Order: sequence, then structure tokens, then C-alpha cells
Amino acid sequence: MKRIVLTCVALALCPWPPLAAQELVPGFAAARPDSTVKAMVDRLDLQRYKETVRGLTKFGDRRQGTARNRAAIDWIEAQLKSYGCTNTERVHYEYTRRQIPLPITEDSIGARGRGAVPPIDTTGGRGGRGAAGGNGQRGRGGLTNPAKGSRGPTGVNMKPELQPDTALRRINAEPDTPGPREEVFCTKVGATHPEEMYIVGGHMDGHGFGAAANDDGSGTALVMELARVFNAPDVVTDRSIRFALWNNEETGLNGAHAYVDQRKDLQGKESPTGSGKYPEPKWLGMIQHDMMMWDHGMPGPDGKVSAEQRREADVNVEFAGTSKFAAEAARLAWFFRSANDKYATDYPAAVGDRMSNTDSDPFKDLVASISLRENERLAHTGSGWNPTWHQPIDVMSTFSDKDFRLGLNAAQTTLAAIAHLTGATIKR
Repeated sequence: MKRIVLTCVALALCPWPPLAAQELVPGFAAARPDSTVKAMVDRLDLQRYKETVRGLTKFGDRRQGTARNRAAIDWIEAQLKSYGCTNTERVHYEYTRRQIPLPITEDSIGARGRGAVPPIDTTGGRGGRGAAGGNGQRGRGGLTNPAKGSRGPTGVNMKPELQPDTALRRINAEPDTPGPREEVFCTKVGATHPEEMYIVGGHMDGHGFGAAANDDGSGTALVMELARVFNAPDVVTDRSIRFALWNNEETGLNGAHAYVDQRKDLQGKESPTGSGKYPEPKWLGMIQHDMMMWDHGMPGPDGKVSAEQRREADVNVEFAGTSKFAAEAARLAWFFRSANDKYATDYPAAVGDRMSNTDSDPFKDLVASISLRENERLAHTGSGWNPTWHQPIDVMSTFSDKDFRLGLNAAQTTLAAIAHLTGATIKR
């Protein structure tokens, strides 16, 4: 029976009951009283979350290899320090490949939406099962998802003139160039086990000549808000938490890959010996946040998506069912859903096994890794469920408070889960 259950988990073919906190990861701290975690979750605030997203959008689409990207990194670092997360560090790496725009033709605009701004249908019309087109989406690592139902256009806008906001067009005018890159992180050091940590991440770069409010200002702001709460003077954790804001996600997860390549072999090593300091604590889990706000449902047969958030909106928690740590990642994902059940205020969570195309990918064969999203990456986002994706309309004004609140609920979910996993307490 044990072998059957493990096979089922590894292949992601069967439902697993949510596990008690004590069963999730051997040796992690016992769950703290609900009142402590709730008090921390209550420190999250919709307006603060929105303002953090807004602060990021002042740097336009934050495309890698530009001055606006570098300025945004400086701003993020200053914000982290202002929250009390003063031990900020930067990862340095080289990126030499320029992003090459794909050819734009009338056929490609009609079929895939490249260079075009897909309209938002304000009359409703979600659902319906039209021709799917193609044989499905393939993600990194070989994960696939059959294309089903109606599909909308996808692609990356490469035409700055399609941005109607002239001020934003000026901000986004500088093209990317190859060369050195940086990304910033900071660490809440565990009081009891500083040699172990959870990594909480989001990518700060974007493209498409918008303001990257959702992709991925929404995930970056979430990570920053968690850094603010966990680094309050009265919060103590047994284990460490690293808050990482990746760069170069849009060009192939280059920033996350650089982090893994440079630091994976440093895990758990005390330096200098006898100091009690661990530059790279052992990874216990990696949690990525990428596009948190748009859950408006399937496009209609005409490829258009409703402007209104659907009543069934939820937080999608995904793991890679084909990864070496699939069983451990599945347990982590279900634990996050349990945290959502208990602490999120508005929207439920759903668990899926097809994590793909985000910065948790480089970690997935090294440690339990999950991602939180607005939609399933392959089945939904890859089928055009989000018309703002990589488009000029990815700006603050596109999103309603319901959309921002979905992102806040993802923040509540991760904060509660990480508080339990790291043994967080509030000093009295």
C-alpha cells in the first residue's frame, strides 16, 4: 500500500488528503497557536499591497537590461531595508543574449496576438467550448496540458506605439542591452535554526510596454509585504526565510538559474566556522509568486475575456508532478491549501500538479517547490485566459479591487503557511 501511495503522489494521479503540519516536513517546528498566525495575517492590508504594486509600476515594465530595471532594483532594496530587512544582498551574473522580437504578420496577430492589444470583452460571455487550436501547451521540463475549450490570443507585445500612455511610453523607451545583471534578496534569520530556510520569491522584471502591474508587480509586491510583516521588530521565527526578487524571468528564468548555480552547493555551511552564520541556509522549500490578480475565466468563442472577475476566482497552488521532489512538493502544496482554508479572507485555493514556466522551475529537482498564481499556468494562462499578459494594458487602472484582493489572499495564504513552517511568534 505504501508503494502505491507514493507512486500515486509522484505521478500526481490521485488526491492526497491535507497533512497535519507536523507531518509535512520532518523536524520543522510545531504549529503555533492560531491567534499568533492570525495576528500576523491581519497585518497585511489591501491598500498597502496596492501601493507597493503602484510603486513598482512607476518604473514601467522594468525590462531587464535597462536603466528602469536597475532603478527598480534599487527601490526594492531600499524598501526592504525600510521594513527592517537590512541584510540585503545582490546576486551578480552576466546575461549576453538579447531578446529578439518575433516576426509580426497579419496572420500572427490574428492567431497569436503578437504585437496586438487583445480587447477586454465587457459584456461577459465566459465559458463555451470552441475550437482549442493546437495540441496543447508545453512547459519547461516537458509538462504538457491539453488545450481544451475556447482560447484567447497570447504573445508578447513588441510595439511601443501600442502603449497609449505617452509618459509610460517614454519610461519604456530604452531597449535592453546585454551585460551584467543583478537581483536582490534579504533574509529573516531564524533564532533557533538559522541554518535552514524557506525561499519566498517573485520576479521583478517584465516586458510588453505596459507597467508590469500584474506580471509580476503583483508577485513582487506580495513578497515585499511578507518581508515587511516578518521583519517587524516583534516577530521571531525559529527558521530563516529568504525574500528573493528575481530578475530576467521573462528571458528564461535566468536570474533564478544564476542563484541556483551560484549558491546550491553552499547550503547549510557555516561561514566563518564557529560564527553561527550561514550565508546559504539549507533549503527546506521554495515558494514562487507569479501573476496573482487576474482570474476572469475562460475566453468566449470569440477569444474575448470578461472584464469582471469571476465569482469562482481562486488561488492556484501548483507543483511539478514530474520533478524529483514531486511527493514533497505535493505535501507542501496541500499544506498551503490548508493554510488558505484557515486564514484567507475571500478566495479559496486549488492544488494542481503542472507547475511550469516560472522561477521555481530551477529549484524543483533540488527541493520541494511550488508556485502560487491567479490561474493554472499551462491550461489557463497558456490558453489566453489573461489578455493583460505581456501587453500594454498591464497597468494599474486595468485591475479592480477584487483583482487586488485576490493577490492579497495569496499573500495571506503564504504568510500563514510560512509562519507555521518557520515557527513564527510575536514577542509580548
